[in-house]
Amino acid sequence: MDKGGADKRFIGGQEEAPADLVKRVTTAALRAVAGRDDVTVSYSQGAPAVRGGQVRLPSPPRKILAEDLARLRGAADSVALRLRYHDEALHSRRMPHGQEAKDIYNAVAQARVEALGARMMKGVATNLSAALEARYRAEGYAAVSQREQVPLSEAVRLIAREAFSGQAAPPSARQAVDLWREFVEAKAGASLKTLSDTLGDQDRFARVLRDLIAALDIEAVEEQEAAESENEEGADSQGGQSTSQEQKDKSESGASPSEGTGDTASGEAESMAAQEGEGLDGDTILVPGHGSEEPGGPAAHRRPSPPSNEPSVKAYEAYSTAFDQVVDAADLCDADELQRLRQQLDQQLVHLHGVVSRLANRLQRRLLAKQTRAWDFDLEEGLLDAGRLARVVANPTHSLSFKQEKDTDFRDTVVSLLIDNSGSMRGRPITVAAMSADILARTLERCGVKVELLGFTTRAWKGGMSREKWVAAGKPTNPGRLNDLRHIIYKAADMPWRRARKNLGLMLREGILKENIDGEALVWAHSRLLARPEQRRILMVISDGAPVDDSTLSVNAGSYLERHLRDVIGWIEGASPVELVAIGIGHDVTRYYRRAVTIMDAEDLGGTMLQQLSALFEEQTVPARRRARGARPV
Repeated sequence: MDKGGADKRFIGGQEEAPADLVKRVTTAALRAVAGRDDVTVSYSQGAPAVRGGQVRLPSPPRKILAEDLARLRGAADSVALRLRYHDEALHSRRMPHGQEAKDIYNAVAQARVEALGARMMKGVATNLSAALEARYRAEGYAAVSQREQVPLSEAVRLIAREAFSGQAAPPSARQAVDLWREFVEAKAGASLKTLSDTLGDQDRFARVLRDLIAALDIEAVEEQEAAESENEEGADSQGGQSTSQEQKDKSESGASPSEGTGDTASGEAESMAAQEGEGLDGDTILVPGHGSEEPGGPAAHRRPSPPSNEPSVKAYEAYSTAFDQVVDAADLCDADELQRLRQQLDQQLVHLHGVVSRLANRLQRRLLAKQTRAWDFDLEEGLLDAGRLARVVANPTHSLSFKQEKDTDFRDTVVSLLIDNSGSMRGRPITVAAMSADILARTLERCGVKVELLGFTTRAWKGGMSREKWVAAGKPTNPGRLNDLRHIIYKAADMPWRRARKNLGLMLREGILKENIDGEALVWAHSRLLARPEQRRILMVISDGAPVDDSTLSVNAGSYLERHLRDVIGWIEGASPVELVAIGIGHDVTRYYRRAVTIMDAEDLGGTMLQQLSALFEEQTVPARRRARGARPV
């Protein structure tokens, strides 16, 4: 080994990748903090989770940033402390009823184990704080202004964390916590103080935590505890009878008690073995307080069954879809105004046209090179090779020669470009997006690649007919999405570019750009691609920010739309044959999408789009995971 490679670490004779090094070090640190050498750690998409001695952590991205590392370390330390200080059986026995009560119970219980670790290990305290800050910043907690936008469980968790360890809430969440602080401390301040004195006794801690939940008017815990006590006493008095009856049942079935236990253990072992490589299922415990996001990747999602063409996201719903709209661009504007807007678009971007056109020509040359026909000659069957007939005429002893065309690696392809038509895109960003889409459509059409140009926005600001319907119904709680969608088709895949050219001018029309609900727009564009007959389907998203709809966010959790977007992205990237790529304009979309790039200047959009597509077309084959999971819908 030369001196230049002296600092490199080699495993099995090969240089260790940075992501593999991070995994190995994180696994060792987790086992050391947990005090257990028997822990098995796997890395995959999803939130941190633990089941017995098996742990799942989010996979680090190939390009690891400081924020990614902070999240991973924080997640690993949270799981390790849970293994060290937490009894799952006791925790389950004291679990309250009601979803909100359960959320608070789980969140504060996790705050307890993290406080115990933070008191003993300063490095662990630093990791946990950095992970929390990264999570709350990503979920947009710094922008909340109303109490209803913050889950009570999150506020109680952070207030309890302050009481347990003396650590203030992360900067991004301080404003959110302050919205709830007066309410929580007024009703449950005494219980919080008692909780701080019982961190070392989980059973007593759980009892006091139930009192805290009751003090918050979440649930009548005292009545439930009385009923549980009666059940426990009844179970104790009948314990001997139950045991003898159980043994009798087993003996009648021809199995001894020990054999039954062995079968159960064997079944669990087989179940765990069957789950290797697929993550943890069954009785898996998701570690509270770390959201569903993973470092540099999408949120945790439950993979739907293969025949499904839509993600299974039960936590998200629309209050009403009766007023949603899928409309052709030409139907939103008269022909004369559309022509005027198109001329305005051309005038504004004359200087950009030359730069992007050169890049488009480069992409065209690459695509056409992949489509060059190649032949195998001197075959015994196939098409008659007319070029070798002269040889047969000159010497009749030669047999006829045939040829066959070789298969090329360029497959029938369709590209869908989904453009954010929100108000924040107004001005230069939407103008450049429209022109870049125009040039992209022309370039790919010349190469025989079908292109679809789509846009997404809402029909109204701060709610439309959906919100009026909700108000008329008495404003029921947790209504879900509360605005009317408007999905715009600028160019269908089978429409020639010359017919759709004027439609792109609609993006410059005053008042067309409103709010953006990205998750449902992705589902819509994705379903259109699945209906296409092409072998390869590519979906490119252009956006300048996280999903925002004031009407929806004012009556749901602050991260309601963002979590749905993460779930949809995770499902498409993990289970769909569609290839997804995103470009963020002044906004970091790499925390949502696995394959993404962020640009700070809208002028770079055209070149970046073509570079991303060029990279996709340079790939020889679709990744194996897509071939395996992405069956063509029937």
